[in-house]
Amino acid sequence: MESTHFPIPNWSEDDRPREKLMLKGKSVLSDAELIAILIGSGSRNESAVDLSKRILASVDTLNSLGKMSISQLIDFKGIGEAKAITIIAALELGRRRRAEDSVELTKITSSKMVFEIMQPIIGELPHEEFWVLFLNNSNKVILKSQLSKGGISGTVVDVRLVFKLALESGATGLILCHNHPSGTLVPSEADKHITKKLKVAGDSLDVKVLDHLIITETKYYSFVDEGIL
Repeated sequence: MESTHFPIPNWSEDDRPREKLMLKGKSVLSDAELIAILIGSGSRNESAVDLSKRILASVDTLNSLGKMSISQLIDFKGIGEAKAITIIAALELGRRRRAEDSVELTKITSSKMVFEIMQPIIGELPHEEFWVLFLNNSNKVILKSQLSKGGISGTVVDVRLVFKLALESGATGLILCHNHPSGTLVPSEADKHITKKLKVAGDSLDVKVLDHLIITETKYYSFVDEGIL
């Protein structure tokens, strides 16, 4: 039997995404309904909500959707360039908001807090970046700085620059962070070497290296938690 398509304007007002948001608030809307608001309209045979459900069914998470390119999105029938750009822009704003929210987590009490600060910044990147959190005596973050940016296979860290920034900011502790775009949480020999090198340099300047985290999209590896620092 051929299914009948009912356009969104023909739905009950309570079921229309825009009206539902106004009447009941944003939290009650599903991911598909929120995306439907972004794209505005579907096609003659498919509502915006159904189109959104089809897109979401093709990815594992919203993070995966946020990594899609314009060309990948317009492969979906009903998504043109303008709609694809709208989706990408909205998800990028969400990512930046998470990065701003992480600033509120200023006092570090666990490796998980470091992950929550840095994952929105480097957890989803296709290349490797090395960052340092500079902490004061109260373990509060006084500076976050990207020290290097590499290709898919790695990056290089300037030890002198790390401690120049530490001394200029008055930091007494450092937490090293870098991402593994491959998703692996196993530290490489290079990871271990730079950690040891920075720790030795820090000890001589009374600036302690407190931890080193490897960060991926959903997980992290802490040198301290694993007992190798």
